[in-house]
Amino acid sequence: MNASFLIILLLLALAWFVLVRPNRRRQAAQQELFASLRTGDEIVTAGGLYGRIQSVRDDELDLEIAPGTVVRVARRAVAGKIEPEDDEEPEDEPDEEPDKEPTEAAIPENES
Repeated sequence: MNASFLIILLLLALAWFVLVRPNRRRQAAQQELFASLRTGDEIVTAGGLYGRIQSVRDDELDLEIAPGTVVRVARRAVAGKIEPEDDEEPEDEPDEEPDKEPTEAAIPENES
């Protein structure tokens, strides 16, 4: 009987780590997202609307989804914040071997 009690206890501990703990982390991350929403942030809603926050109230946001089009959205409908892209990062280009000379241009030059 002592061994079966230990197995049940281990299964409950496993269920805690597999089910309950990740859910609590997800909820904490969602609460942190809601608390960090500010005017001017770009967000996406659970319904797929992209927009910029115009004003923040207790449980609601005014979201501009197009120039001059502002909709009222529940704060809990926010799925994520869109971070600004860095335009300064160089794009990945294929590596060329330095000892080879470049081949002919893909687009011929206009000789007129």
